Amino acid sequence: MNKNKKVAVWLPVIIAASIALGIFIGNYYLVISQGKRQTYSRGNKINAILDIIDQQYVDTVNMVDLVEGAIPKIFSELDPHSVYISAADAKVANEELEGSFSGIGVSFNMQTDTILVISVIPGGPAEKAGLLPFDRIITINDSTYAGNQSSQALIMKTLRGEKNSTVKLGVKRGNEDKLVYFDVTRGEVPVHSVDVAYALTKDIGYIKVSKFGRTTYNEFLTAIAQLKETGVSSFVIDLRGNTGGYMDAAINMINEFMPDGRLIVYTEGKAFPRRDVYANGTGTCKDAPIVVLTDEISASASEIFAGAIQDNDRGLIIGRRTYGKGLVQAPIPLSDGSELRLTIARYYIPSGRSIQKTYELGKTEEYDLEIYNRFKHGEFDSADSIKMDDSLLYKTMEGRPVYGGGGIMPDIFIPRDTSGVTSYFSNIVNTGILYQYALEYSDKNRKRFSEFKTYQELYKYLQQQPLLEDFTNFAATKGVKKRPTLINISGKLIENHLQAYIIRNFFDEQGFYPVFLKDDANLLRAIKELSEGGHLSFIEFIQNATHGGHLRGQAGITKGYGLAKERVFADYIV
Repeated sequence: MNKNKKVAVWLPVIIAASIALGIFIGNYYLVISQGKRQTYSRGNKINAILDIIDQQYVDTVNMVDLVEGAIPKIFSELDPHSVYISAADAKVANEELEGSFSGIGVSFNMQTDTILVISVIPGGPAEKAGLLPFDRIITINDSTYAGNQSSQALIMKTLRGEKNSTVKLGVKRGNEDKLVYFDVTRGEVPVHSVDVAYALTKDIGYIKVSKFGRTTYNEFLTAIAQLKETGVSSFVIDLRGNTGGYMDAAINMINEFMPDGRLIVYTEGKAFPRRDVYANGTGTCKDAPIVVLTDEISASASEIFAGAIQDNDRGLIIGRRTYGKGLVQAPIPLSDGSELRLTIARYYIPSGRSIQKTYELGKTEEYDLEIYNRFKHGEFDSADSIKMDDSLLYKTMEGRPVYGGGGIMPDIFIPRDTSGVTSYFSNIVNTGILYQYALEYSDKNRKRFSEFKTYQELYKYLQQQPLLEDFTNFAATKGVKKRPTLINISGKLIENHLQAYIIRNFFDEQGFYPVFLKDDANLLRAIKELSEGGHLSFIEFIQNATHGGHLRGQAGITKGYGLAKERVFADYIV
């Protein structure tokens, strides 16, 4: 009897518990089965995982942050050049190639911990508002930016902004005690990619292209036209340090030098059938001798330009082996303003070779170290250290041997220049003390130096000043001890840098580069080859310089620009 009562009491509880357990198990397996359907439905696996996390994870998760963190990890498993750019970074990433951005129109640098205006862009918003070179920006929108160690990136982000928006600047001018305030309405600020163009000799023109952007081709045409007006008939195109950009800009530039019908480049990918690009014969320099300068930083569109010139036997490549990037990225904008730059094809230069160096999916770090390994193995110092793969041998239009599999090997190799480079020199360059001195010296003498009409006049004046002694005293106050023996070795190099940077503060790049590059071995070799071969046909010119394609320059020639000397400090534009 008691036993039956116990059963009667517990039976409903057991039934209820069983029903609850059944519901739980049923729901659990329903979720799992739904998850499996989502997981293995084409294209929905990631969405399914994110939904499960959002709905069932033990804690609340910021799903936007989770996605933003996950996407770069996905791209890290692809080739080294496919990337995801967040909405916050996409605009800035594109500005440098688009040819302009919205800002106030000044170049600046941090002199100790103060924003020093180096130059004011003619016709730009800052000039219209009344800012002058060597003004010091102390406050931005009533917030102090002097003495607080603000980063260059933060300053650039603060001073740039939406077009027609206004920024209030508090400026310290000269010896005035009180700040002068300016309301600057932001506007379009040009970004130039042709840094400079000038005549090296009466016949040879020099054009430095820093990147391939939206306006590069038009800037390039303007530079050519201006040089031709001075009597220039041959060209040195400097692509050292140029990491690439828009392929169309490079193609249009190559077209200026190519006869009609010459293959410039072709692209091909899994979802993109082969596309050949040929010269159309409308170029303005089809008969002009040309030399292209390259180094290990020259990449992508720079390599298309150099490769097309080399494979068509159209001119000489002088310098060091290029980076080796032969992958084509397509920008794919997303709805939130972020962007994918996805590798969609490979490009091939006219001989049929790919210049993309080898890589493994997901091993970007090893890929990035390849340039350092080249340096460590002596490639910057001797062409003999470069071992080309005979299985990747190709022929130029005239039958000269060239190689694929890793960059463009120059026709004439110029090793890096270490003459004058000492530990003292490296120290003053890498710490920025050399550049800081040039800014302060320019500031102290701005009134006098502004009276010079040409950079040549200022250069002549600076050559007569005790810059080296004054600088070494300055460096000593900054903690860099005087090293007389090393200073003697590096003296001419230090003076050259100081003179060039001071001149830049008053005559921009048009005065800077002629002084900075006056002893550049690559440039001197280019002048030599163009001067001696200017009367020859294209192929005679090339063969005369390369002796049928064999590299010269491993011994007995002036050394090329070294690593320390290649670090060119630049001002920031906002």
